[in-house]
Amino acid sequence: MDPINRKDLFGYEPDPEYSLPVAYFSMEYAIDQALKNYSGGLGFLSGSHLRSAFELKQNLIGVGILWKYGYYDQERDGNALMKTSFIEKDYSFVPDTGLAFTVQVHDAPVHVRAYLLKPQVFETVPLFLLSTDLPENDEESRSITHCLYDANEATRIAQSIVLGIGGAMLLDQLNLTPEIYHLNEGHGGALNFYLYEKYKSLEEVRKRVVFTTHTPEKAGNEEHSFELLEEMSFFYHLNQQEVRSLLGMEGSKFNYTLAALKFAHKANGVSKMHGEVAREMWTGQQGVCEIISITNAQNKNYWVDAATDQAIRNHDEPAFRTRKTELKKQLFRIVADQCGKLFDEDKLTIVWARRFAGYKRADLIMQDWERFLKLIYNTQYPIQIIWAGKPYPEDTDGIELFNRIITRVKPLPNCAVLTGYELELSACLKKGADLWLNNPRMYHEASGTSGMTAAMNGAINLSMPDGWVPEFAKDGENCFGIKPANQELPTDQIDRIENSNLMEILDRTVLPTYYLDNKKWFNIVKQAAADVDPAFESGRLAREYYELMYGVSLSEETKERMQLSFE
Repeated sequence: MDPINRKDLFGYEPDPEYSLPVAYFSMEYAIDQALKNYSGGLGFLSGSHLRSAFELKQNLIGVGILWKYGYYDQERDGNALMKTSFIEKDYSFVPDTGLAFTVQVHDAPVHVRAYLLKPQVFETVPLFLLSTDLPENDEESRSITHCLYDANEATRIAQSIVLGIGGAMLLDQLNLTPEIYHLNEGHGGALNFYLYEKYKSLEEVRKRVVFTTHTPEKAGNEEHSFELLEEMSFFYHLNQQEVRSLLGMEGSKFNYTLAALKFAHKANGVSKMHGEVAREMWTGQQGVCEIISITNAQNKNYWVDAATDQAIRNHDEPAFRTRKTELKKQLFRIVADQCGKLFDEDKLTIVWARRFAGYKRADLIMQDWERFLKLIYNTQYPIQIIWAGKPYPEDTDGIELFNRIITRVKPLPNCAVLTGYELELSACLKKGADLWLNNPRMYHEASGTSGMTAAMNGAINLSMPDGWVPEFAKDGENCFGIKPANQELPTDQIDRIENSNLMEILDRTVLPTYYLDNKKWFNIVKQAAADVDPAFESGRLAREYYELMYGVSLSEETKERMQLSFE
């Protein structure tokens, strides 16, 4: 194929500062509610990155997979408890490019077709999405791109092969030769073996690859047996002994993250705290690249409510409260529709909403049930609480916890659990919340970004000092902080102490401030909005990737703008 005209592909001539061609590989992208190609924070991050790259006119192309059934649809069963449904998706706005090729999986050819989300559709850089759901494939091969993070181990590995090797093949077919291949998490790691076959040198691969790691625990980094990966053609043209020798890896398991750190010339953790944790995790491993920190961020233009933002910037408290009331009414219509409960716009509304994982402790606030009920029935300082989030569809413990919260709060008229936590509901919750609750177990949250977009929309964070939060938080000035327990204590004791600390800050500080000191509350809202942008707006992230990860020397003017992000 003739070299593609980049101006035709992008719809613009890339800014000279960002002319270095980059291909960005991610298993999920949260671009728009209409495109259900994501599960949680990893997708929210990559979606915001692609939006900001478009705004900055960067020479960056996204590569991903077109999931036929998305992640899953979170619905309710006959008892109003959560159930998972897998419903076929169809996207007229993601056209077939006509580009097709085959990828080896289990030493057999799997046909792959490329689709393209064009920049003008949702204002992102170009995003190529790959599918194996084609008539020329057998049912097993077609199923590779059916469900994001399929529970079957072999299917998961095949997904990584299609993303990594298939994505690189597509770029070669397009005659697009990136100078940098950016792996967002280790899922696309098979790319490295394709590049090794192409360049015949580990050093040549390292020149071209950078890697973003998101997981702060070794146990959370995906790994599979060398034997299975070799059998499935994950290593492309290498056998497992050649891989072990090339990367200096021992043991029976191949760790995606460790391998990516050895193939890349630079990697980043997704907060300052996570960068430190990642460096400590992999210290002593030979051949691991430098790991820096580039804190995650979110795209303000996509997430912010314009009227709320204007009221905050104008220091117009009456306008802010009027708009917040309107947005709460919109959110409360969803609560009424799903749960049959009528919430009050004048009452403090607390929201806990994010990917539903055990370490995030959705039920921490109700651990001391008697004290929780006392909070719920407080007539002097009335509150309302909303929960939302998606557990992994095979996470029986997570689904059980989700349903247990539904059951426990069902009799309480001021508590609601919402299903369908995707981009649209996430935005409604952030815009309608007064208080955004974030209480993960310490050192388990690599970054977490929901509180950033909450702060952009006038919701105050009540948070543990984990992930991105220590870089932002000024307790009592731009947020409210939950004091951590001694982390050397047993887990159940930590939970009890941190539950008590959470309830104390609510009783003694948050509730009195909301109801008795409107000026202070609004001052905190204003300070949070000022501190979150530009430091945690994804334009800063997209610029830092070009300078700190891709090695581009930016102009003094751009560096000055970046410096403002840290002040």
